[in-house]
Amino acid sequence: MVTQDPQAAMQMITQMLAPWQAAVEQPEQAQEKVLQRLLAIYAQTAYGQKYGADKISSIQDYRAQFQIATYDDYQPLIQRVMAGDTNLLLNEAPLGWAITRGTTKGENKFIPMTPTDIEMRVSAGRAVMMYVAQTKSPQVFSGVNLNLNFPSVIGTVRAGDREIEYGYSSGIYTKFVSHKTPVRSVPAQEEIDALGGSKAWSAWEKRFDLAYERCQGENVTLLGGVAPTAVAFGRYLHKKHRYYPKDHWQVQVMTLGSLPGINTYRSGTLRALYGKQAFIREIYGTTEGMFGQQMDEKRAWVPNYDLFFFEVQTRQGIKMLYQLQPGETGSLVVSTPVLARYKIGDLIRAYNPPYFRCIGRDKWTTPLVHTWRMVKTLDSGRL
Repeated sequence: MVTQDPQAAMQMITQMLAPWQAAVEQPEQAQEKVLQRLLAIYAQTAYGQKYGADKISSIQDYRAQFQIATYDDYQPLIQRVMAGDTNLLLNEAPLGWAITRGTTKGENKFIPMTPTDIEMRVSAGRAVMMYVAQTKSPQVFSGVNLNLNFPSVIGTVRAGDREIEYGYSSGIYTKFVSHKTPVRSVPAQEEIDALGGSKAWSAWEKRFDLAYERCQGENVTLLGGVAPTAVAFGRYLHKKHRYYPKDHWQVQVMTLGSLPGINTYRSGTLRALYGKQAFIREIYGTTEGMFGQQMDEKRAWVPNYDLFFFEVQTRQGIKMLYQLQPGETGSLVVSTPVLARYKIGDLIRAYNPPYFRCIGRDKWTTPLVHTWRMVKTLDSGRL
C-alpha cells in the first residue's frame, strides 16, 4: 500500500508502532501474552499436542514440557512437513518456505512460513517507521527504496500434493513490507525473482544492473536489505559507472541487517558509499523471523516483544531476554508460530534496557573477536 497523504501516513505509522512500543515498556507482561498466544497455536499441531501445549499455563511449565531444540532437532520434522504432514508443526497451510543464504552441514535450512508467520515478518518495516515518527518526516515515502535483496522465489518444493514456492528471507520481507506499508521498492521484488536464484557473481551483476536501470530518475530515499549486498552494489556502481551511490541519490535511511557491527565498525564503509547524511537503522532478522530493529539513534536494536517469545542461555542458566543484564551475553532461543524454543545459534549482548546487539554466531571465539573489533575501532560499547 502506498499513500502520499502525510497525515494518513503518520496515522498508519502510529498504529503500526503502538503494540511494539507498549511491549517494550512492559516486556514481562508482553512476553506472557505472547506465550499464551503461541501455546494456542502449538495446541493445534501434533508436535504441540505431544508436549501438552493446551495444559501449559506458565513459563516454568513451558520450559519443563518443551526442550530447547536446534535446526538439527527440527529437521526431520520439517522434512515430514515438506512431505505433506503439515499438521505436525503447522496450524495453517504454509504459504511458502524461507531458505538460508548460508548452509547447515552443507545444506540450506528450510523454514515453512504460515500466514500468521508472514504477517509478523512485516515488522521489518518498523525501523524506518520509527525514524519517520520521530523526525516527523513522512516525505521519505515520496521516494523509493533501493531494493538489493535476494530473490523471494527461486523454486518450489512439494508438500503433499501441493507445489509451494521457496526463496530467501530478505526478499520475502521486502515483498510483504512493500505490500503492507507506504514503502515502494525499486526494482520490484518480482523483477528480481525473474532473474533467478543463483548466488554467482554474474547473477549479482544482473541484479545490480537491474537496480541501476530501474532507479534512474527515481528519488531514492531508502536502502533496505542485507549489509554485504549494499556494500557490493556501491563498489560495483563505482567500478562500472565511476561514481558512488551518494553521487547519484540522496539516501536518507538505510535499514540493514545480516551482520554484526552494522552500526559500529561497518558504518564507515556504508556512509562512504551512500553518504554521511544517511541514517543507519539496524534490523535483526533471520530466516526464522524478524526479531528486532533499531528504535532510535542509539546504535542497537530493540526486540519485538509483542510478536515473539525470547529466552537466552547464559552461564547462569536460562533467562528471559529482558532479564539479561547490561554487558551480559547469552545464546538466543526464540519461539515463533512455527518453532517452539528454537536455538538460533546467535550470541546476544545486552546494553541498557531495552537495547541489544547480536555479536556473532554462538562460538567461543565470538566474544574475543567482538572485543577486539570494539578496541580496534575505539568503540567501548557505547550506544
